[in-house]
Amino acid sequence: MGSAAMRWAVLLGVALGGFFDGILLHQILQWHHLLSLAPGMADLRLQLLWDGYFHALMYLVAGLALWGLWRAMRRSEALGGARLAGALLLGFGLWHLLDAVLSHWLLGIHRIRVDVDDPLVWDLGWLAAFGLAPLALGWAFLRRGPPRAAVGGRTLALLAIASVAAGAWALRPAPGADVATVVFRNGLDPAQAMQALADAEARLVWADEGFGVVAVAVAPGDRWRLYRHGALLVSGAGLPAGCLAWSRP
Repeated sequence: MGSAAMRWAVLLGVALGGFFDGILLHQILQWHHLLSLAPGMADLRLQLLWDGYFHALMYLVAGLALWGLWRAMRRSEALGGARLAGALLLGFGLWHLLDAVLSHWLLGIHRIRVDVDDPLVWDLGWLAAFGLAPLALGWAFLRRGPPRAAVGGRTLALLAIASVAAGAWALRPAPGADVATVVFRNGLDPAQAMQALADAEARLVWADEGFGVVAVAVAPGDRWRLYRHGALLVSGAGLPAGCLAWSRP
């Protein structure tokens, strides 16, 4: 894979690929959850919880990759523009290749679309467009030869901003959404959940059968209080729970 800077740039591309899929497929299009087809995962509470964990993992991967690139830059190992773009594209495509092979076909925890008669067609089309094409383009950039000038701190700062922006997008509420979605811990009974809502001055709008997932009208400043009463994730109240605001219970 070449230098340490190259490896960290590929890892950053993997994180950006994860953000892309999570934002587009889990939130905007809502074609699947991370564990839509996993055995024993029919519970909406678990589906949303693991979507949140996925977004948190992407934050960690992106942060680690940016830290590694910064260290490489300090050691004068930064990449030139073409090679940096190639490494990012390789990581982006690699994410989609691994996701297709592992998540779609070997583990079967989700497909690109779980609501169609032939999900394989969608799997292959998505892999071609966002996996194989970026891999080929990234490889073409890398074959352009050694860089003439190394990328410096300004480019690294722009990459950091892009990564933070990709993650922060998941925090924004869905258009027109005026309620918060709450995922409560397993075992919290409806009476306890209602008491938690009362303590946070929240009004119940919708709840699933077991009160594991609820939608409530609550002031943004009061959403944090739900974490003290059994909530595991609350949209609009911290990372990575913003993705919940886009879910249709």
